[in-house]
Amino acid sequence: MDNLIRLPTGQGQSRSQSRGHSKPFFFTRHEMGQLMALYSSRVAAGEWRDYAFDQLDDMAVFSIFRHTHEKALFSVAKVQKKGQRTPSFALYSGQKRMKSASSLLDVIDTFDKLPRLVQG
Repeated sequence: MDNLIRLPTGQGQSRSQSRGHSKPFFFTRHEMGQLMALYSSRVAAGEWRDYAFDQLDDMAVFSIFRHTHEKALFSVAKVQKKGQRTPSFALYSGQKRMKSASSLLDVIDTFDKLPRLVQG
């Protein structure tokens, strides 16, 4: 069983208070459509079975799983760095960063270059 780790929220502050009044950071509707189109095509091919969305103050993450109870095969992160107007995107396989780009489409195109599951 995994160990739970309590993340710090600040000295006696609730999570929303420790953030200040910053706007939540998410994937846009268009970006969600692109991610779900990729995900649904790989589910139909029998390669992927589950996904998860995570949201932090300056990052949104879409994680893809082969099986529900395993670690994520891939994670697509959208990061808003302080001082930058436009977010950047990155594709991870575990801890390894496979691709960084200023466009989600550039990151998604990386999946076309990866080996696919062969079923026979």
